[in-house]
Amino acid sequence: MASIEIQQQDNASALKKSKSKKNINHFTDVHGLPCIEKIVSSVEETPEPIVTKITGKIPEWINGNLLRNGPGKFEIGNQKFNHWFDGMALLHQFKICNGEVTYKSRFLSSDSYQANKEHNRIAVSEFGTVNVPDPCKNFFQRFLSRFELPKPTDNANVSFVTYKGDYYVSTETNAMHKVDPETLERTKKVDWSKFIAVNGATAHPHTEPDGTTYNMGNSYNPKGASYNIIRVPPTKDTDDETLEGATVLCSIPSLEKTKPSYYHSFAMSENYVVFIEQPIKMDLLKIVTGKLRTKSISDGFYWDPKLNTIFHLIDKKTGKVRSIKYLAKALSTFHQINAYEEGGFLIIDMCASDDGQAISNYNVQNLRQSGEALDEVYNTLCRVFPRRFVLPLNVGNDTPFNQNLNNQFNTTATAIRTAKSKVFCTHEDLHGEDIHQYGGLEFPQINYSKYNTKPYRYFYGCGFRHLVGDTLLKMDLNGKQMKVWERTGLYPSEPIFVPSPNATEEDDGVVLSVVITPNKDKSTFLLVLDAQTFEELGRAAVPVNIPYGFHGTFNNKA
Repeated sequence: MASIEIQQQDNASALKKSKSKKNINHFTDVHGLPCIEKIVSSVEETPEPIVTKITGKIPEWINGNLLRNGPGKFEIGNQKFNHWFDGMALLHQFKICNGEVTYKSRFLSSDSYQANKEHNRIAVSEFGTVNVPDPCKNFFQRFLSRFELPKPTDNANVSFVTYKGDYYVSTETNAMHKVDPETLERTKKVDWSKFIAVNGATAHPHTEPDGTTYNMGNSYNPKGASYNIIRVPPTKDTDDETLEGATVLCSIPSLEKTKPSYYHSFAMSENYVVFIEQPIKMDLLKIVTGKLRTKSISDGFYWDPKLNTIFHLIDKKTGKVRSIKYLAKALSTFHQINAYEEGGFLIIDMCASDDGQAISNYNVQNLRQSGEALDEVYNTLCRVFPRRFVLPLNVGNDTPFNQNLNNQFNTTATAIRTAKSKVFCTHEDLHGEDIHQYGGLEFPQINYSKYNTKPYRYFYGCGFRHLVGDTLLKMDLNGKQMKVWERTGLYPSEPIFVPSPNATEEDDGVVLSVVITPNKDKSTFLLVLDAQTFEELGRAAVPVNIPYGFHGTFNNKA
């Protein structure tokens, strides 16, 4: 990779600038980024398992499937998808057993995929792409089709999730697909709205140790938009059961009735669900009239830095929303790291930035740029960093105003009561200065099964010196020390932590990451790192090309 010097600008002054074409924010000054066009190139599926070539040693105790999800097809016929989020879902399985690894992949047989395949064109609109009217219809029929509400896609290309012990692939619409983790075949399409009154749900649910799962989804009615906290029971009564028993724990009305906030995920502690209402807004009028105006859903998204960010705390037992609202300056967050309660405080760690316009920059054309045009795309993206907010839980009539309530807690994060039911918060950086040279951190992961909702020490993520991850990072919160894995020209995906059997230390295990090689044909590999030392233990080379994906999980058989 060309030598890159990242100069972090003052975010406050950067936010004051207008993000218009005449005056575009530049958050960094990077030059010489290599082209990564092949990372967003269409590939063929590999439905039959193929053997990988092992270099080094894959620990024999690892027994299970690394399941990954992401876009794998960016063109249908002679039509192209506009946005990275639009590509057809390609499901991947790395089966690890006795030190050996096999690989297979399969396109999700969604209704969207089948319709596109049947018509050999984009027949279903996606986040950044509007389907064109069927050319077989007459002019009047094509004209009328512009007035139809856009049908939600079921192209579930974001993640693998579990409910009641079953695996699903999910996006953010009302449709999920139950998937066999062994064959990667879709076994059932599931519609959230058939079970509860929501119009979709996130692809990042949280699961309790007993299997109870929480999620969030929006609903829309004449009174406006609401954010709903969803609870799904831990077990099934019958084998073919899916979301039966799901309930809406509570509904929170949107601050602006027709302009709710966009959220990709939420946080959860032992007793609370934490919803972060951020100033990335969705203009519902623009979205519902998008087809008429031949504009995609993404056209209805916008960033309003004048608004505060609001933290809503919902009691998981009662479903009651706490009357205290915790405010912070405008921020954008896609992924939380962890949240836990300690000594009367709720600690919430997240990956966040001071600008919320990143979504619009991730269109396919931008990802395929080269030279100065590519540098320009990167430099107009605000870096994302790990941050901690500390929310005091015991705020009552006797709680003083205009002083830091966190002075009993060892943090530089502040919380100041500014009104009867308002506390204004600032964050603590969960990193040292060295993280800037790696472009910040995203795709955070922890030892989830043992440390989610609990005090913890380590998290893992990707460094972003490019539009996608180009390093793997391990952060030790004791001293905010960082370990790094990097190789020139290689682009690792979201790291997944797998604990060792009978582990006694939090980081006793391995980190798995699929590493993409856009400059070398058919040389993608599964990387296995010792989670404690962050040294490579082994890799399994796959003789196929794989696009850069989004999220995954480990289906542990041990």
